[in-house]
Amino acid sequence: MIPIVKPYLPPREDLIPEVEKILYSGYIAEGEPVYEFERKFADFLDNKNVLALHSGTDALHIALLLAGVGFGDEVISTPMTAEPTNVAITMVGGKVVWGDVDPNSGLLSPESVRSLITEKTKAILLVHYAGMVCDMDEFNKISQEFNIPIIEDAAHALGSKYNGQYVGSNSPYTIFSLQAIKHMTTVDGGFLTFKGSDQLPRAKKMRWFGLDKGKSRLENDITETGYKYAMNNVNATIGLVQMKYLEEVLGKYIGNGKFYDEALKGIEGIELVNYNKNTEPSYWLYTMKVDRRDDFIALMTENDISASPLHHRNDLHSIFAESKRELPGMDHFYEKLVHIPCGWWVSDEDRERIADTIKKGW
Repeated sequence: MIPIVKPYLPPREDLIPEVEKILYSGYIAEGEPVYEFERKFADFLDNKNVLALHSGTDALHIALLLAGVGFGDEVISTPMTAEPTNVAITMVGGKVVWGDVDPNSGLLSPESVRSLITEKTKAILLVHYAGMVCDMDEFNKISQEFNIPIIEDAAHALGSKYNGQYVGSNSPYTIFSLQAIKHMTTVDGGFLTFKGSDQLPRAKKMRWFGLDKGKSRLENDITETGYKYAMNNVNATIGLVQMKYLEEVLGKYIGNGKFYDEALKGIEGIELVNYNKNTEPSYWLYTMKVDRRDDFIALMTENDISASPLHHRNDLHSIFAESKRELPGMDHFYEKLVHIPCGWWVSDEDRERIADTIKKGW
């Protein structure tokens, strides 16, 4: 069975010696390998304001706090995402307000967001779902008009571009996930990036109990609650080896995605996504809408090809019952949503077979 997701790990001969070296170095907590990983990731993004964390959820939590979200504050978000995006809002006591999505792409609709802004709105939380980039031209206008910060969840979008620059290179808050099945994994981990450096010192304290790692414990004074969110040297060492292969791995996702964009055009029963202007997706998942989705999935399964909507729409979870509202765009999109294998493990032969199978009809 060709899977939809699969972790990439570098060749054993490159990875294992480095991991062994750090495991027996005498220091495996947050240290120089973490800071070197931050510098390498910063170079990749062309953004020096980078913070390595234990997970993407940790990054969301800190971003929401830095954006000023607290108890009872509203955050406009999307139901079309993995659950941590919106669970993080509850972690700071915020209230999720569901924006509707573009029925073609499943990305948060700027028009819907604009209509939902109130005096209680403290942040807009976007998700670049499946590596597709939201309409940042419009969202930046909304942010400036209402003076509301945007937090970009780019857990799916490492390597995606807006205006020719990597997502995360020029935004107030962007989070990345390095969880097991993302474009790049450190087994678990995450990054938070900033547009400027003014909030970085505070964020660094927040990732380690409110302590300043540049001072001894005896010199420290905790002035704000912090957390145990630091990345360790073992995860960072894996990340440093992964960075050597990142562009090659991203190239495989993008190459497969572009192949499908052409190969699946004009097939009856399939609607391909229209990507937003000035954006370039990194195709963490290949996303499309199909008629008779269950029949489509059955066809693919019979041919040893995974196909699935993968994520459960978040607005149906009981924890968000008070936020329930009509979402016609979401209803239309999710009814037909399906993903097919697109990642680094999909060979040229695999993608040809996948396309040929789809063309046979279901």
